[in-house]
Amino acid sequence: MNDPTYDEGARKRRLIELLRALSVRIRELGEDEALLAAGPELLKLLGDVRSELFQYEVRVTYDSPEVAEGRKIVEEAERQMESLDLESTNPDFGTEEDDEPWRSQ
Repeated sequence: MNDPTYDEGARKRRLIELLRALSVRIRELGEDEALLAAGPELLKLLGDVRSELFQYEVRVTYDSPEVAEGRKIVEEAERQMESLDLESTNPDFGTEEDDEPWRSQ
């Protein structure tokens, strides 16, 4: 099943269509006065383009569930390695002297 909401190709085509339509409409208006008078229309077109651009960018950076799970596993392993490295850099870690440093004075 190919849902156009999640289909990268369809998203890309839709965004290109909206950008081109905006460009065509601005050229059609031509004169400065016509451009200014079309403010509300252009704002709506710009809003549509902005919304579609945002959705396109979100989809481009979206991780599939499989990729997200893989990233989670790797990050957890990295955290565990960092935890082990911290303990191994201090050879006295966990000794009684470290637990009660005030008693050695």
